[in-house]
Amino acid sequence: MLKLLVVCALAAMITAEITEEDDVLVLKKSNFEEALKTYPNILVEFYAPWCGHCKALVPEYAKAAGMLKAEGSDIRLAKVDATEEAELAQEFGVRGYPTIKFFKGGEKENPKEYSAGRQADDIVNWLKKRTGPAAISLSDVTQTESLIADNEVAVIGFFKDLESEDAKAFVKTAESVDDIPFGITSDDAVFSKFEVAKDGVVLFKKFDEGRNTFDGEISKENLLPFIKANQLPLVIEFTEQTAPKIFGGEIKSHILMFVPKTAKDFQDKMDQFKKAAEGFKGKILFIFIDSDVDDNQRILEFFGLKKEECPAIRLITLEEEMTKYRPENSEIIAENIISFCTAFTEGKLKPHLMSQDIPEDWDKNPVKVLVGKNFEEVAFNPAKNVFIEFYAPWCGHCKQLAPIWDQLGEKFKDDTSVVVAKMDSTANEIESVKVHSFPTLKFFPAGDDRKVIDYNGERTLDGFTKFLESGGKEGGAPAGDEDEESNDLELDDAEEDDSDVEEHDEL
Repeated sequence: MLKLLVVCALAAMITAEITEEDDVLVLKKSNFEEALKTYPNILVEFYAPWCGHCKALVPEYAKAAGMLKAEGSDIRLAKVDATEEAELAQEFGVRGYPTIKFFKGGEKENPKEYSAGRQADDIVNWLKKRTGPAAISLSDVTQTESLIADNEVAVIGFFKDLESEDAKAFVKTAESVDDIPFGITSDDAVFSKFEVAKDGVVLFKKFDEGRNTFDGEISKENLLPFIKANQLPLVIEFTEQTAPKIFGGEIKSHILMFVPKTAKDFQDKMDQFKKAAEGFKGKILFIFIDSDVDDNQRILEFFGLKKEECPAIRLITLEEEMTKYRPENSEIIAENIISFCTAFTEGKLKPHLMSQDIPEDWDKNPVKVLVGKNFEEVAFNPAKNVFIEFYAPWCGHCKQLAPIWDQLGEKFKDDTSVVVAKMDSTANEIESVKVHSFPTLKFFPAGDDRKVIDYNGERTLDGFTKFLESGGKEGGAPAGDEDEESNDLELDDAEEDDSDVEEHDEL
C-alpha cells in the first residue's frame, strides 16, 4: 500500500511539472514525453523570446488554446522555448521561428507541420479537421446557425441523400481544405431556413456579400476554386495574421495598394480599390498595406518604395520567379486599376526592374559597387572573372560576411583579370539573375558564353580564394543547383531564422 502511494505521488509530481500560461502548456525536454501521454493531441509552437513573429502570435495562440479548453476538447496547445531547449528543437528539425507542429495520438514520430493561418479561428479549425470529421454533420437549424456564427467563413453542403455522389464529392473537398470548417446536412428545416431549394453548396462569410452559392457540377475539382475565390475578402489587409492566407493561397498574382490608414482620403482609395477588385475575383488577390506601420517597411523597401511615395500601386506574381509590375498611371481610381490588371492578365505588361543610380565612386574601392544600370557591363565583361555578392542591408548573415568580402577584394585588387563586387538586391533587380536568398554569391567567368556559377563553398577568405584561383571549380555549382537547405526569398517574412542554424536570411 505504501509503495502504491509513493508511485502515485511521484506520478502527480511529474504531471505537476507541466505548467500552463494562458491555457498554453509550457513544455521542456524533461516533460515533453509525459505531455504526449497526458494529452494525446498537442499542437506545439517552438519559439524564440526575441522573435517578432512569435510575439505577434502570442494572443491568438492563447485565444485558440482557451477556445479549445472551454469546449472541453482533448486537443491542447503547447509551447517550447527553442533557445532554452535546443536539443528538443534540433530533434524536431526546428530551423526558423515560429515552427509549429501537431503531435497526434501521443505519437512522437513524424509530427504534422502546421500549415494554416495565425488567427485563433484558423488554428482551431485546422486542429478540428485533423482530429474530427472533415465535414460536421448538421442535424438541425440551431447547430447550423452556430457553425456559421462561430466562424469567419464556413462551407455547408445541402444534400437530401448524404450517400449521393454529390455528397461524397463534397466530403472529399472538405478533406483537402484545412483552414475552413465544413458542415453537411439533409435536414428539411435547415434547407428551408437558409432558402436552399435543391442540393447544393453554400459558402457563408462575415464580409462582402455574406454568402456565395456554388453554381455548377459538384466535384472536388470545381468546388476548390469556388472556395478559394470566395473565402477571402475582395480586399484584404496584410498583417502578421493574414500573411499565411495571402501567401499560402492558390492565387499567386497579387496587386498591392500601399496607403497610410491615417490619410484623409483612405476610405475613398479603398472604395476605388474594392470596386476594381470585383472583376478579378479568383484571378488576382487585392491587398492593401498600411504604409505607416513599422513592420511593413521591409515590404516597401522590397518594392523600392518610400513612405513619402505612398499611396502607390504595385503588382507581383509569386510563381517560381517573382516578377514585379508598376502602373504607368499612378492615380488610384478604379478605372486605372482595372486597366492595369487587364493588361497584366492579357500578358501585355513588362516587368518593372529596380535600379539605383550608378555611384560616382562605384569602382574606387577594392570591392566594386554594382547597381542595375551597370550590372551587365561589369558582370558579363568577357575579359574579367567577376565574383559578386548579392546582399540585403538588413541581412545579419550579409553583415557577418562583409569584412571577409572586403578582405577578398583587397587580396585581388591588383589582379586585373578579377573583379570582386557587391550589389544591394533590395534596390536593384536583374532580369538575367534571380536572387532567392541572402547572401547569394555568384561567379561570372571570363568569356563570351555568359556563364554563371553559384558559390556553395565555405564562406571564408581561404574558401573564396581557392574558388577564384580554381576558376570557379572548387566550391562552385552550375547556376540553379541551389543548396537544399537555402530558404526561398519570401515577401511575407513568415518566419525568423535562427542564425546558428540557417545559412540565409529571408525577406
